[in-house]
Amino acid sequence: MPAKQILSHHVAALTAAEAAVELQMRLDRGEFTRIAFLNSHVANIAADDPAYKQLLRDFLILPDGIGVDIAAWLKHGGTFPANLNGTDFMPLLLSRLRPALHVGLIGASRESLDGAVGALRTRFPQHRFTAFSDGYFEQETEEAVLDRLLGDRPDLLMVAMGVPAQENWIARHLDHRHGTLVFGVGALFDFLSGAVPRAPRSIRRLRSEWVWRLALEPRRLFARYVIGNPRFLYRVLKDRSER
Repeated sequence: MPAKQILSHHVAALTAAEAAVELQMRLDRGEFTRIAFLNSHVANIAADDPAYKQLLRDFLILPDGIGVDIAAWLKHGGTFPANLNGTDFMPLLLSRLRPALHVGLIGASRESLDGAVGALRTRFPQHRFTAFSDGYFEQETEEAVLDRLLGDRPDLLMVAMGVPAQENWIARHLDHRHGTLVFGVGALFDFLSGAVPRAPRSIRRLRSEWVWRLALEPRRLFARYVIGNPRFLYRVLKDRSER
């Protein structure tokens, strides 16, 4: 499939419709696929953690956010066809995938997990949604979660543990026996449940939702955005100058 290299990551260059078709084909073939979303924060973590960067090579990577669009423009002279951030892309994907699917959810707090399942059941009644576990299980409980996944094997599984924990957990524990399409979805359950409000549409259209999130949680997100975004752009410019 078409792709662009961003700091050595092979990032799919697809429209939302094309990405949905690609994932539908993999689902139809029963092709086990791990999916991650690359934004400037994920790229920074990968740059500082070679093991994490290496494991992402086994994921289908989708572009998330204005940072990777800027990087694509600087490196390749053009942006990605679409911003496939998980918060917007996952609902679109669920509206398009056929036939009725079994969709599993793991991660976040119990409240956010249950709220997300309720919201998804209301919005997509054609699918069956199962909350396998929140994201705070101990090692003993982990075995029970994995055993349940082996028994149920959902068509699509969303893991919301934040980066890099979710991708590390997926890579370490999940394979074709546990499901077909496995996504690391970050804060998606918090957004779906309403625990964290989304930015108004006008801000989202300006590609500035990160500013909204920073305003809501300045202490937690200061390093990610105020320090992290310039670090990411520096790395992109350095990468461009070296090639």
